[in-house]
Amino acid sequence: MIELRNVTKIFPGGQGGFTALDGIDLRLPAGEFVAIVGKSGSGKSTLLNLIAGIDRPSRGEIEVAGAAVHTLDESRLAAWRGRNVGVVFQFFQLLPTLTIVENVMLPMDFCDTLAPRAARERAMQLLEQVGVADQADKLPSSLSGGQQQRAAIARALANDPPLVVADEPTGNLDSHTAQTVLSLLAGLAQAGKTVLMVTHERDMTPFAHRVVTLADGKVSGQKTTASALLNLKVAAQA
Repeated sequence: MIELRNVTKIFPGGQGGFTALDGIDLRLPAGEFVAIVGKSGSGKSTLLNLIAGIDRPSRGEIEVAGAAVHTLDESRLAAWRGRNVGVVFQFFQLLPTLTIVENVMLPMDFCDTLAPRAARERAMQLLEQVGVADQADKLPSSLSGGQQQRAAIARALANDPPLVVADEPTGNLDSHTAQTVLSLLAGLAQAGKTVLMVTHERDMTPFAHRVVTLADGKVSGQKTTASALLNLKVAAQA
């Protein structure tokens, strides 16, 4: 699903700039829930943005679902991202003047995926899936943080992307609500989507299939979790 080859990202600045990522080589299979962890400044969000096509590498190659993302011009990159990547942010980023259902319909409108009536039907189905359909016609300010994040996950799924990326999606939530959101993301991976999440959560074992650790812009460790091993065991017995 995702392959990075010698990926480096340098941000402009004095003395040659700041190297956020330094020669990253990484392969991540499709259909996994991958947690990217590391200290602040380790390059986690930069890595996520490069994979999602939000930013470009200074050097190296990035392939996602067969697309050479690093070679796409801006218009093709925007079109690819709209169809293939759903993004979940820490602070939700719901448009305050649109209702919850209108926020979820927005990506479908941008990509001309469905006619308005069909788009609303799909948006309602997605809101039902994440448990906030009863909030559909309210403005974001009327919802709790956890409800807004669920709505943001529904919006990320609007165009049925194979890849969902989430940058600290639980960082603004209480521990109970955070567990609910992590369970929702894990459920997406179980349904076949690839989920890539930057997080400060200490123990991702119950949720993620794989944990990738970054330090000083490099991959310092990678492990398969007990959750993934259990899933493999269950699949083998099926």
